[in-house]
Order: sequence, then structure tokens, then C-alpha cells
Amino acid sequence: MELLLQIWGGSCYLSNKILFAFGARGGLSRNRWNIAGWLIYLIGVPAWVVILLGHGNWIAASVEAGGIPAMLLGLFNSLRKTHKPRKIVNLLVLLCTYGALALGLSYSILLNGGIASITQLLEIGVMLGFLLGSYCLARNNQLGWIFFMLMNTSMATLMFMQGKPILSGQQLLSLAFVIYGFSRARKNNRGKKQITLPAAPATSDL
Repeated sequence: MELLLQIWGGSCYLSNKILFAFGARGGLSRNRWNIAGWLIYLIGVPAWVVILLGHGNWIAASVEAGGIPAMLLGLFNSLRKTHKPRKIVNLLVLLCTYGALALGLSYSILLNGGIASITQLLEIGVMLGFLLGSYCLARNNQLGWIFFMLMNTSMATLMFMQGKPILSGQQLLSLAFVIYGFSRARKNNRGKKQITLPAAPATSDL
């Protein structure tokens, strides 16, 4: 059963990063890649929550569940083809995001009597990377890629320490696609900002 959960959660997670990386290339198909990316991640959330709770990773588990509103915002924006969601929607997503962060962190501190282990520090890295990364990418902010790098690195280390080599390897593969997506997003952004100078008027030799 645990192997099935690893394959389920890991494959959805990796597919999400691959689809986002293709979406970062821009073009007419960008929204379709992003829509598929948000949907496949939502499908993988239950498996991740079960795996993390099974190992007492309360911070990371609450982050996965609490990040759902940010993912839904990204899906909603992609479906509407807009980068400017309503203020009330942004506020609700922020409340859910930071509420999940506070709940997961507080419960873990209460349960363990503070930040008392390396795994908790890694979970905090996952928490910050996932929540802030999802929120930034949902608003088409390139900083989201940087936070996802933190998340992938922290989760890969955590899964390796807890005897989950499949998920650890999947996280490292995801990291490669995150780096690729970030480089493509930066390249596309520079292209949009580039100013094209008007051609000089033709001159006559006469």
C-alpha cells in the first residue's frame, strides 16, 4: 500500500513540474500546460498527506492540505487567462496559506516541545517553499520557482532520511525541471522587456 502511495504521489508531483516547465516556455499553449499542471498536483495531494502523516510529519502534511487554495487559484487564473485575480480572492488564499503554516508549525512545536529535530527543520523548508512557491506562481511571480527549489531540496532530504528512496529520487528529478522552468521563465521575461528600436530611415547616396 505504501509503495502505491509513493508512486501515486510521486508521479503526480513530477508530472506537475514537467507540465509547469513546458508552460514556462510561453506561447499559445501556456495556459493548457498550466491547467494540466494544477490539476495533476491536486490529484496527488491525498497520497502525500497520507504518507506524511504516517511518519508524523505534521508540518509538511498541513502544508500540502493548506496549499490547495493556492493551487485552485492558479487553476482558476489559468482557466480565465488572467494574471490579476480579485482582491478578495487573494485575501482568502493568503488567509488559508498562512493559517495552514501557523497551524502546522504550532502543532509540531507543541508535540515535540519546540524545534527539536533535523526533520522539523526540513519540514519548515518544505513549508516555506511549497506555500510561497505555489502562491507566487499562481500570481505569475518568478520567485515561485526559487521557493520550489527550496521545497524540492528539503523534501528530497527528508524522504531519504525516512527511508523513501523513490520519493527522494523523484524530488531530485522534479528539482531539475524546476531549474529548467525557472531559466525558461527568466528568458521569456527578458524577451518581453526588450525594447525594439525603430529602424533608421533609409538614406540616399545622392
